[in-house]
Amino acid sequence: MRRLLPAAALALSLTAAGCSAPAPFSDTLRILAGSEVADLEPLLEEVGERTGVTVELDYSGTLDGLDRVAAGDTGDYDAVWFASNRYLHLHPGGRDAVDTETPVMVSPVILGVAQSRAQELGWSNGAEVTWADVAEAVQEEGLTYGMTNPGASNSGFSALIGVASALADTGAALENGDVERVRPELVEFFEGQEVFSGSSGWLADAFERRAREGRPVDAMINYESVLLSMNGAGVLEEPLTLVHPADGAVTANYPLTLLAAPSEEVRSAYDRLVGDLLSEETQQRIADDTLRRPASPDAALSVDVPPLVELPFPARLDVVDGLVAEYVSELRRPARTVYVLDASGSMDGDRLEDLKSALEALTGADGGSLTERTQAFQEREEVTLLPFSTTAHEPSTFVMEPGDAESVLADLVEEVRSLEADGDTAAYDALRGAYTLLDRAPDDGHLTSVVLMTDGEVNLGSTLEEFRAFREGLPQEVAAAPVFTVLFGESNAGEMEDLAEMTGGRVFDAREQELEQVFREIRGYQ
Repeated sequence: MRRLLPAAALALSLTAAGCSAPAPFSDTLRILAGSEVADLEPLLEEVGERTGVTVELDYSGTLDGLDRVAAGDTGDYDAVWFASNRYLHLHPGGRDAVDTETPVMVSPVILGVAQSRAQELGWSNGAEVTWADVAEAVQEEGLTYGMTNPGASNSGFSALIGVASALADTGAALENGDVERVRPELVEFFEGQEVFSGSSGWLADAFERRAREGRPVDAMINYESVLLSMNGAGVLEEPLTLVHPADGAVTANYPLTLLAAPSEEVRSAYDRLVGDLLSEETQQRIADDTLRRPASPDAALSVDVPPLVELPFPARLDVVDGLVAEYVSELRRPARTVYVLDASGSMDGDRLEDLKSALEALTGADGGSLTERTQAFQEREEVTLLPFSTTAHEPSTFVMEPGDAESVLADLVEEVRSLEADGDTAAYDALRGAYTLLDRAPDDGHLTSVVLMTDGEVNLGSTLEEFRAFREGLPQEVAAAPVFTVLFGESNAGEMEDLAEMTGGRVFDAREQELEQVFREIRGYQ
């Protein structure tokens, strides 16, 4: 069995040990999956006991994973399981990469609005609301919301396609001319986006955290199942009113997809797994446990939901790729990020070279897959490099002005290549410097964040508790910038997790995967 990455992969050993009726066969399916299906792990264990199918899940972003399938880069995977295959089907040869696909459950991407805000807007009690009404509320009523990054997560991808299609209002699949026509409306719509995320689960957590801390956003665009789950869990002081736009939404149908040219053993395992997943009993469990709509008519949700109204999905790859690329570079609010980078003596050699390579990779907007292009630094973005060792070094700030981004990126690469390693590790002093820079930045609508990469214990300067006290003295809008921490080398995992939790960030682990891939993943949250 191949080695799995602990931060991004999970092996589910589904054996029949101790069961009264062990399955007659024992096979393994290796599946590349979206993180959305992680909540099925307990159920898959039970299914495995009945069918003898051991499922190994490796997790990936939806567009990144589907790009890999379309390019034939599926390694030793037998199947994939993402929220939707629509993007894959647009690729030349995308359908040829697939043997069989079976929808297992359904969830549309809709809007959840804080109950009191929904009442203010007249959106309660089943009121008919369109995406155009939502856009109007952003402009005229100051509606704010959270949404995942369309280049990283299917819920954001589906939301972008749905909003653009609804605003174009042609009744047909979106075309490039439609996007051009509604671009001003899209820019206005995304002015309301206050929370960004690389995954639908982290978005829900961030939404709940902001409400708890007294700096709430009004709404969240996410899967219907996520919104229903938040209401059912009672994690919010104020429940969400679910708004199913009358003009439709883009729906995830979670197709378990067998890749082309499977062996007879793999096909048999797939058929047994799918057969159990589509059984009435398992479909009802899926509905009850995940609050996704079952794919089978023999099961049903325990809560009332309206019938699905599906928006047409674009029929051409260039339309989709162009729209996502425009979102990142033109439609959304730009990012302001401070990269706090360990340049202490322990980074000397390969570690520093890996860091330089990872940062350089983020400057390459040309070529590559859609995911790689959207992960690169974009026009209008502001990037500050703040290396540290015994003290924080002089920061270097790069502003990607439209029309001048190429030369600015060249300067950034030159600065990265000049990094040298020496001295101790005063990470929290450097973090204080990063927040001081954000405090001095203009109030221009940029979305702010900090990335901290260190390869060792903090052994000089401020402690974590001293940094906590410093942060508590900052203006709320400055302190709200999350810190995305990168575990590397011998960095203190516990402290990095505490720091991410304190600031509303997230921990990324570069100890078992390439640093470049980690930096790319972080881009989905900026």
